[in-house]
Amino acid sequence: MLMSNTDRPARLHFMANGFRVLAPGDHVLCAVSKARIPLDDLRYWSVAQQAAYASAAIASEAMAPR
Repeated sequence: MLMSNTDRPARLHFMANGFRVLAPGDHVLCAVSKARIPLDDLRYWSVAQQAAYASAAIASEAMAPR
């Protein structure tokens, strides 16, 4: 029986210019808002934190020095 990647979170390794899929899935969760981000729409992440972000504003806020 084939396993479907639909409605399943992916596990990714974030790199400077992209990401590598470690475990297949169709989305990841935003590290801040917990919003579901389809892999095709994923644009913002932190290599240092290995975290995905739903928008540029959320990413900027999360990475701002405290």
